[in-house]
Amino acid sequence: MIKETKLKDLPSPPSLKKIIGPSFILLGLGLGSGEIILWPLLTSTHGLGLVWGMLLGITIQFFINMEIERYALIYGESVFVGFKKLLRWLPAWFIFSTFISFGGPGIGLAGATVISHIFNINNPQLIATIVFILIGLILSFGRSIYKTTESLQKILIFIGVPFIIILTLYLAGSQDLIALTQGLVGQGNGYLFLPAGISLGTFLGALAYSGAGGNLNLAQSFYIRDKGYGMGLFADKITNIRSTKNISLTGNTFPLTDKNLQNFKKWWKVINKEHFIVFWLLGFLTMLTLGLLAYITAGESTNNQEGLNFLFNQASAITQRTFPLIGAAFLSITGLMLLSTQLGILDSTSRIISENTHLLKKKPGNISKTYFLALWLQIFFGIAVFSSSFNQPQQLIILGAVLNAFAMFIYTGILLYLNNFKLPKPLRPNLARNLILISAFFFLGYFCFQTILQYT
Repeated sequence: MIKETKLKDLPSPPSLKKIIGPSFILLGLGLGSGEIILWPLLTSTHGLGLVWGMLLGITIQFFINMEIERYALIYGESVFVGFKKLLRWLPAWFIFSTFISFGGPGIGLAGATVISHIFNINNPQLIATIVFILIGLILSFGRSIYKTTESLQKILIFIGVPFIIILTLYLAGSQDLIALTQGLVGQGNGYLFLPAGISLGTFLGALAYSGAGGNLNLAQSFYIRDKGYGMGLFADKITNIRSTKNISLTGNTFPLTDKNLQNFKKWWKVINKEHFIVFWLLGFLTMLTLGLLAYITAGESTNNQEGLNFLFNQASAITQRTFPLIGAAFLSITGLMLLSTQLGILDSTSRIISENTHLLKKKPGNISKTYFLALWLQIFFGIAVFSSSFNQPQQLIILGAVLNAFAMFIYTGILLYLNNFKLPKPLRPNLARNLILISAFFFLGYFCFQTILQYT
């Protein structure tokens, strides 16, 4: 349900230090998919000539995410409310596309498989089931869903990323670094940009997961609203399962006074800086490092394409070149990152499904209860998949990534229209940003089309 938008003055932005947070959640969502799984799989199989795709993918997502943030900053509501104002049936599409893309619990199963490998447990499905129940309890009974998610992602990133960077720099030789540099301009070992025989589905999925990927990018509007960016300071928020409040999904906006426009420019500058440093810079550095590490430790292995063997091959090579404890630490950190990503995914998808469900309603309801219903339905669905003895998480991750790439292609076009025709003229994106998003739209569309051709 959408109510009439009210006018309030846009508050002045705080310092960069005080607004850092939402981009860590989005970065954490990307770490357990593209960064740990898909790009290392590609570089260990095809070499570093694909690194240009990392750079392009995360750059595209940076600009898409900033347009999502633009809308939420101005209206203090999620971008889904804006989409609903365009077409009343769009919430149904986002419910469907979110569940189809993320319903398969591949990332959680991958994390459980890694943890099972460390402790020599022959039942990763059982570990995944236990983890899913724990995630449900954490998200259900934490004092604040947003603060819980942000804190967990920060802890793992601050521990895991420095470890991976130091380890990679220790193992990398000068020739490896040269190959990495050449890969930034598409020069691989015997190929330019794309090697012969590459799975376009896997490559498209890696592009989509160069960051959070798919509909998860749209969840950034929830996180900056809940952090209190711009008009989000006045917004209602989902707290926890005990909340009985019927919150409004409609935000507030500000009159176009000189002071408010100046504050908007200040906000726009500081949130671009926050997202660039945390999401783009740290995300790109992490992708480069993990891709390079996979190349120098598992690049000569012949069975990388089978399951999660490329991860286990990396751990084995790290153990041989350092100490057994370091190889075990590498697997432990990657396993925990994967599980943390699964937590973030379940939070984000539950938010998307619950909010869009209420946007389809004519009367307000308790969205907190709907959030937790969506959360536990997804958890039980994941457990049902685990109970079927399915043990190929890589297949689920690649399929989900491809579906998300298609979803990204669709909503990039919708987002372009929304921000260029429904926002007040002084607040709309400039020509450069529009050209970047138009280019991203056609680029994603091209690879989606080529992927269909390859598999039909």
